[in-house]
Amino acid sequence: MRKILVIEDNESNMKLASFLLENAGYLVLKATDAELGIELAIKEQPDLILMDVQLPGVDGLQATRVLKENPLTKQIHIIAMTALVMAGDREKIMDAGCNG
Repeated sequence: MRKILVIEDNESNMKLASFLLENAGYLVLKATDAELGIELAIKEQPDLILMDVQLPGVDGLQATRVLKENPLTKQIHIIAMTALVMAGDREKIMDAGCNG
């Protein structure tokens, strides 16, 4: 079964993402902050990471940079998730190492 790690601090967003992904047949790993997400990514080696951009403490873009610099996780595709998009955010997200 393919694993997707969802790193999201909003409980409603986490429930929705998990529900949709589990119903599509994926095993969903969950983290509510970047630190736990990084740990899970290293330990579980998911096939994909859905990364909230705005997280408490270490934000999603910083976490993406950490994961892309680590030889154990640099190959994992990361998709940014955010509800607050401003001009230039796509470039910042892609520059941090997200794949989309």
